[in-house]
Amino acid sequence: MDTTTLAMILSSLFVCFHLFRAFVGHSRKTNKLPPGPKRMPIFGNIFDLGDKPHRSFANLSKIHGPLISLKLGSVTTVVVSSSDVAKEMFLKNDQALANRTIPDSVRAGDHDKLSISWLPVSKKWRNFRKISAVQLLSNQRLDATQANRQAKVQQLLTYVQNCSKKGQAVDLGRAAFTTSLNLLSNTFFSIELASHESSAS
Repeated sequence: MDTTTLAMILSSLFVCFHLFRAFVGHSRKTNKLPPGPKRMPIFGNIFDLGDKPHRSFANLSKIHGPLISLKLGSVTTVVVSSSDVAKEMFLKNDQALANRTIPDSVRAGDHDKLSISWLPVSKKWRNFRKISAVQLLSNQRLDATQANRQAKVQQLLTYVQNCSKKGQAVDLGRAAFTTSLNLLSNTFFSIELASHESSAS
């Protein structure tokens, strides 16, 4: 048997196996998701949305009801197109629906257990939120760091003005990053970690 025939047989078996698994798995599992349109393999319902998704959602809600289950690539999405259902969702079930999908890149370094933006709604999350509200974002704290923020913005403006006088191009992304980094490092550690003139920053 030559390699071309072997490759064709293996790829056919691979496709058949995945189709069989998809159909058997779909019929066995108890589906708790709301109804939705048929999905294409790999792409899901992305092509059902068209160039005007809001109209597509309205048309799909006429067919499938106020709650629609869509598969956008590999992400399962539930679309709510009724104000009554949305009100019930946000008022009665907000705790159950408050968490978000955490990417694998965040889980790899255990950042999902330590970051306020990735923690699920829990006692630890509430404590982090309270600390950030009191220690970082309170009016007194913001007033205390206002001079620091103004100084960093003035440094940025001076850098842009100097580049303009010299006829040099300004990398706005790098300049904004340097300003943000210096602002944060100055707020937390009272030192500047980067310089606009340095190419290493």
